[in-house]
Amino acid sequence: MQEFSSSGSASGGKTRIAYEEILNPQQYAAVSTTAPVALVIAGPGSGKTRILIHRVAWLLEKGVPPDSILLLTFTNKAAREMMHRVNDLSGISAEELQGGTFHSFGRRILQPHAELLGYGRDFLILDRSDAKELVSACLREANIETKGKVFPKPDVLLEMFSEALNLSMSLAEVIEKRHSTFWEKTEQIEELYKAYTRRKLEQNKMDFDDLLCLPLRLFKEHPDILEYYQKRFSYILVDEYQDTNHTQNEFLELLAARSQGLMVVGDDAQSIYSWRGACFQNILEFTQRHPKALTYTIETNYRSSNPILQVANESISYNEKQFPKNLQAVSESIQKPTLITCGDSYAQAEWIAREARRLNQEGIPLRQMGILYRAHHHAMELQMELRKLGIPFKISSGIRFFEQAHIKDIASVLRLTYSPCDEVAFKRLVGKLPAVGAKTSDRLWNAFAGSEWPESLSAGLERVTPKIPAKARELWNIFCRTLKQVDPVSVSLSLPEMIDELLKGFAEDWMMAEYENAQARLEEVEQLKIYSRQFEGLEDFLCEMALQTNADGEQDGAEEEEVDKLILSTIHQAKGLEYDVVFVMMLCEGMFPTFRSMEKSENLEEERRLFYVAVTRARKHLYLIYPQRRSLGGNFERQLPSRFIQELSPELFEMETHAHTFSPYGSHRQSGTERFLPTEEANEDDPF
Repeated sequence: MQEFSSSGSASGGKTRIAYEEILNPQQYAAVSTTAPVALVIAGPGSGKTRILIHRVAWLLEKGVPPDSILLLTFTNKAAREMMHRVNDLSGISAEELQGGTFHSFGRRILQPHAELLGYGRDFLILDRSDAKELVSACLREANIETKGKVFPKPDVLLEMFSEALNLSMSLAEVIEKRHSTFWEKTEQIEELYKAYTRRKLEQNKMDFDDLLCLPLRLFKEHPDILEYYQKRFSYILVDEYQDTNHTQNEFLELLAARSQGLMVVGDDAQSIYSWRGACFQNILEFTQRHPKALTYTIETNYRSSNPILQVANESISYNEKQFPKNLQAVSESIQKPTLITCGDSYAQAEWIAREARRLNQEGIPLRQMGILYRAHHHAMELQMELRKLGIPFKISSGIRFFEQAHIKDIASVLRLTYSPCDEVAFKRLVGKLPAVGAKTSDRLWNAFAGSEWPESLSAGLERVTPKIPAKARELWNIFCRTLKQVDPVSVSLSLPEMIDELLKGFAEDWMMAEYENAQARLEEVEQLKIYSRQFEGLEDFLCEMALQTNADGEQDGAEEEEVDKLILSTIHQAKGLEYDVVFVMMLCEGMFPTFRSMEKSENLEEERRLFYVAVTRARKHLYLIYPQRRSLGGNFERQLPSRFIQELSPELFEMETHAHTFSPYGSHRQSGTERFLPTEEANEDDPF
């Protein structure tokens, strides 16, 4: 490995960037390391992105070729931001650097080598709903009915398939350990998985999990290809390493086996996604797998005040499995967090709503206030209270731009023109026709595909026309005329021109008849047309659209800034965000932590890490709130405060009590049965 000095480049000259002046000592030590392997534990608000981009700039200044540096991230947004900031810092363009999400990088590896795995190089990517439709087709082919029977529906089947791949477990093991309700159906589920895999291969499609698992398989089965990429990337940097799953980590370990520099950056205390496959052991045991690795702990926090960080530090100290750290604030604020005890959940809602309004009147924008909770249903009473008081709010789990139905409709037509063998796209199109259900859709597909699949789009359309139900023929004829006008085989149109033709041909009329907010949807299609201008070909455009749907928590499309809105969010969705004011609500034992998480110590420790994430979202003001009672099913459950509150020293807080409520119980609220037990509630975010 080439040795670097802290004061000069590989050729001995001065560095262009004054690293020691713009980085703190902890950041500088990580950025300038000469260690072949480095683990950077970057606490919340410590400048993790700053470290990564300056590390890239440092390597470039030392003479490392841009195309030998690989920067892997978890979201498209993070990848774009880092590439942009590296460009600003070093002048190196995004095209010269190699970076992106694990999924997008996997696609780039697979494309030139897909034939070795039985695929064509022009494979397309199934997004979530397309994969669901393909599984549904497999269910119908196997004559398995999921309605009213104890058999997993397509969404659950896809979850099982994904868990098996990302947890490096057999499908039978996943069913036994995580979906035991369906244990007796294991053999049928395994057959469905084989059918799903076969259909993907036949139709030259990959799903998101394939973009992770197939590159790993490629490396294992073809050592020469692995060696090529090992030699190509001398320096590998990984963002949010605590969120990697088994497959991603195994892929990374193989790829980095010959690297001159592997740096993984993350925070074990923010590992909160085990329910979707993230493996906490990856970061916890990194130095065991790499005994010579140097560990850099970044503890200076530029976000939160010291009283807020004292709460975070003391809380996470109760976890046994961790890299110890002690966050230190740059902010000089001495305002303590406030612990609010409310009479019941309606009093909790009333207090939060009125406090948010008071703070807003004092000058804090509503959008700089985050109300965080363990599960969406915990905020039911709060939503009622906000509506009553006329306080605008936004729930952070809205549908992302590329997942919206009308955008996917346009994408499906484009996919069908690109690949007439696209069963999912065809069925989505004919599914819009009157009198066409799932079974008719299957029959029409069989007619369209012929003996194998259509040799051309026009030939397939002609075979289908006689089979179309009478009620659907008028609209089908319009579809056919429009499809032929954008068929790349017979016409040469740019991507924006194709989208224009679709709008003029049928999409505009169809949207106007289908949606009450059709004008807004048409404007979004216009935005899609503008977005398409940056792509040279239809293939890249379609693959990018699919990739854009894959990052949890990303905001697709422009934010609505016209109305200042309070933010309501689960803590999982708030990770990576920050607010001037944070309310953490419903801090009751059995709700947060959840009842089920108390059964295993590793689950309880993850819940505490989730609390740590919630606390460290706050910049200036932190409120921790719990109700003493909650009405459930007509009874009144008396709540214990969360252990995450009880563990903390009382001197860390200002204390307040709010007993008054406008609860719908009225004067009769004592008539219910009162219990003093933790409650077990369903949680849409994870299985704990």
